[in-house]
Amino acid sequence: MAKAVAMRTPWWAWTFPALAWAVLIVKVVAGSNAIVVAAAGVVLIATVFAAVHHAEVVAHRIGEPFGTLVLAVAVTVIEVALIVSIMIGAQADKAALARDTVFAAVMIACNGIVGLCLLVGGIRHHEQGFQVQGASAALAVLTALTTLTLILPNVTTSVAGPVFSSPQLIFAAIVSLLLYGAFVFIQTVRHRDYFLPAAGKKAEAHAAKPPNATALISAVLLVVALTGVVLLAKALTPALERGIDLLGVPKAFVGVVIALLVLLPEGLAAVRAAHANKLQTSLNLALGSALASIGLTIPTVAALSIALTQPLELGLDMKEAVLLTLTVFLSVITLSTGRTTVLQGIVHLVIFVTFVFLALQP
Repeated sequence: MAKAVAMRTPWWAWTFPALAWAVLIVKVVAGSNAIVVAAAGVVLIATVFAAVHHAEVVAHRIGEPFGTLVLAVAVTVIEVALIVSIMIGAQADKAALARDTVFAAVMIACNGIVGLCLLVGGIRHHEQGFQVQGASAALAVLTALTTLTLILPNVTTSVAGPVFSSPQLIFAAIVSLLLYGAFVFIQTVRHRDYFLPAAGKKAEAHAAKPPNATALISAVLLVVALTGVVLLAKALTPALERGIDLLGVPKAFVGVVIALLVLLPEGLAAVRAAHANKLQTSLNLALGSALASIGLTIPTVAALSIALTQPLELGLDMKEAVLLTLTVFLSVITLSTGRTTVLQGIVHLVIFVTFVFLALQP
């Protein structure tokens, strides 16, 4: 989360959501053209930042670890909205979109964001500490979720290919919600102290909590911004697909673009926290995003797939499965001691760069 949250709502935090709705009105009235599409793309990214700002204000008001949970859920809502907007009315070539996006979100969060946080924090503070119990709990749930939803479909026999049968898909959705719900309960109620800065760590200077009125305004603007993002994303979907085809980029890269878009603001918040020597907050953001991405996205797209009788591919190819296994194994090693240095950050970033390179050159 940001180091300081302003007591008053900055101008851009309400201007960008307003611009999003203005662009939508222009598109309805004047139709789509190059200028409208370009404006929609710029405003979409700006509105994502505004939405995350409002989530941070609400989060700062309610405190940790609830704060990072609010931010993780907010960006996951954006991710799900983008996936659903593309899936609705899509043909079979979109069957793997949810899988590609969820996998990309896990790789970006666990390698890109974590790696950059460890690198930035290590350069500035040499060595940083965090609560091992919280990280271990998150990794245990992440390992189970990724295996059950992204690996298991490749070895089931009821339906051929990297897909679940309808009963299996329903079961996977229920299990995903159950695991994520259990993690949220542990994080916010039963073992809340596992996700707070370690005892004895020097307290950080925090900005005063925003008043209730400011938090309420941000809560309303958060809903407005998220709705604007959903509608803009739906409007931009045809242009995004044409751009991918024009560049000759693999179809799976659409999922990487979606994940990068929704995780960019949260990634910046995590890096700021690591720079301020608040690595616990950084890990809460990164791992929480990965867990929310799977735990909330999979059940949503599963319900959509069954309701619309659309195919849904969840099983990863061998290359992606190897990268996922390496990521989980490396994360367990990195977060097993409670202390990190720049070396772990460099290793995670190398895996992240490898993921991006292989997404472009499979």
